[in-house]
Amino acid sequence: MKKIALSLLAVTLLSLPVLTFAQIGGAPPTISYDLTTMGNRIANAAWIVFTIIAVIMFIIAGILFMTAQGNAEKVQQARSAFMWGVAGVVVGIIAFTIITLVRSIF
Repeated sequence: MKKIALSLLAVTLLSLPVLTFAQIGGAPPTISYDLTTMGNRIANAAWIVFTIIAVIMFIIAGILFMTAQGNAEKVQQARSAFMWGVAGVVVGIIAFTIITLVRSIF
């Protein structure tokens, strides 16, 4: 339970710079309430969050590999974490490919 809380805290702290949309100087931003624009913004934000989570997953798998010290059970756990990370990346790429295809059609 402690690891989950620590992981959530790390993800939150790592995503804070991405989530801040501060503007330095210039004209105020124009806000569009168009459904297509909002969908695109949500998809782009989801892509950024997905990328951050994928990188963190591979870092965790690498740490598990390095700390396994030849223990077959720990190596298997690290391999499993890596494979689930790869599966997540594949699913994410397929999902965003579908979104891109739908955008190009409409």
